[in-house]
Amino acid sequence: MGTKIVVKKPLVILHGDEMAQVAFDRILEQFVTSRLQIDLVEVDLSAEKRLTSNGQVVLDAIEALREHGIGVKNAGMTVNRSQLNELLGKHPDIREAALHKLATKSPNGAIRKGIGGNITREDIEFHNLRSVRPEWKNRDIEVDTMHSGGLDFSYSELSNATGVAKVVFVGSSGDPVEIHRRTLRKGDPWMLATNCIEEVQAWAHRFFQRALDERRDIYLGLKDTVVPGYDGVMRAAIEEIYEREYKERVAAAGLSYHYELIDAQAARIISNPPQRALWGVPDNIVGMKLFKLVQQLKHYGLPERKAHVSISRMSAGGGDQYGSYNLPAPEDGIIKVIVDGEEKHARSVKANDPILFMSNDREAIKDWVKQVFRDAVVNKKEIYFGLKREFVNYDEVYSSIILEIRKELAALDTPPPSFMIMRPSRQLSKMICDPPRWGLYPAQNLDGDIFSDISAALGGSLATASSVIESKDGTMLYEAPHGTAHDLYLRYLETDGKEANFNSSALIFAVANALEEMARREDNPPLADYAKNLKTALIETVAQGTITGDLKGKTTNPDTETVVDMCGFLDAVEANLAA
Repeated sequence: MGTKIVVKKPLVILHGDEMAQVAFDRILEQFVTSRLQIDLVEVDLSAEKRLTSNGQVVLDAIEALREHGIGVKNAGMTVNRSQLNELLGKHPDIREAALHKLATKSPNGAIRKGIGGNITREDIEFHNLRSVRPEWKNRDIEVDTMHSGGLDFSYSELSNATGVAKVVFVGSSGDPVEIHRRTLRKGDPWMLATNCIEEVQAWAHRFFQRALDERRDIYLGLKDTVVPGYDGVMRAAIEEIYEREYKERVAAAGLSYHYELIDAQAARIISNPPQRALWGVPDNIVGMKLFKLVQQLKHYGLPERKAHVSISRMSAGGGDQYGSYNLPAPEDGIIKVIVDGEEKHARSVKANDPILFMSNDREAIKDWVKQVFRDAVVNKKEIYFGLKREFVNYDEVYSSIILEIRKELAALDTPPPSFMIMRPSRQLSKMICDPPRWGLYPAQNLDGDIFSDISAALGGSLATASSVIESKDGTMLYEAPHGTAHDLYLRYLETDGKEANFNSSALIFAVANALEEMARREDNPPLADYAKNLKTALIETVAQGTITGDLKGKTTNPDTETVVDMCGFLDAVEANLAA
């Protein structure tokens, strides 16, 4: 193969789980270590290693990224309750009560906050992929959401001083018990939301009965992995009702029930929707966004998308549900928020009611908005912010910062990029139904997660988008926007590795992006050429019609497609790289 390209500085490699990790191991061997003389700083972020290290590997990953500045992260599994029980069963010496939250929660938020990074995801510009355009006109899909509780009935404020915010619970004893605290700085937004578990249960009965009455397949979407004490509590209550009272009736009616994480389900239902279904989204904020989108798609259909879509997710401040305190109420009582000794809000809750308290860092929001503006200027993009500012103080701080930065740029005689502020539901509709050629859609963390999965799925596959996390100090972490491909991994194990079906495009692109940035920083032309050629080989492989199964029928010339497995695809990329 000839002399290896010498790379001066190390590259941080964060390993993950399941089928994505099978692919990642082979990509590193085939396109990195066999061709480059490079030191890899490797951290095992698999779900099992996070558990057995009590979360220490997450801290190790943050430290490695801070020290070396550039990394590639693979998809890791965020365990739900049953998966956690399975892992604990393998390690009986581990006591769950003694575990740090980093041992069981998704490492993504901690890493982004640890390096102060925000995410930008955008389409990989494959030349011959068509956008996925299911026929939506008159499709019989309905979205059902709760009209009470949740973020729509939350209380939010901007902190008027720097101090400590405490969440206090007053139960039957009458004594206030502090259940959570965090530091707020002046101008930081915070929010308290609760849901009445009895109203969730009543909604579940109405939801399942409606599906039976209208003979619709049933879809339920929540984010129980990231917010287990909020969405997870609702899921448990809803599915307990389903198992006890509706499962047999649903089966007898010839209908089906599906649960998925809300982002994955949003992508599936928008890009590959069933003909007739009822989609339940208890979170009324997300539910109304998707309700409005589905109504528009049913009326106008899904236009062909020729645009390059970029989505920027605000995550460094640890805001929204991803950085929240979330647990069910231990008993009937009162939940209070006290800031610097002053009671700011109180409300009654009942036993097992989900409670969510979240805040964000105003300076982190400002850094993110600056990053969004900078990206738009450099890449000549139009910006479409989504904020519910007239109703939610939490969102109003974003609006004020956007205008503040616009004034700062104007004072420096620097023309700010073109931007609009619209409702989040309109932002989602704009991105899907009426995208400009180069649109950038900034969103808070959960919205960004949902939007990016929808966009990537409509682009052909979750593996056809790139993702980069950029911090204020220049730390860059590249990753693929897809998950671990659990179903494909089970099949891989069942066939003893004979069926290795996985689209590794996004992982290859992430590695190439990281190498490209390393080349730029150390002024290394051979490495820059190699990174560019790796991207070209990937795009050319798909252009030649050599694709994995998830892209079957999605190229501009389906008759010339050759569907291969993961290994066949990687070998085809390598052949193009050598050509």
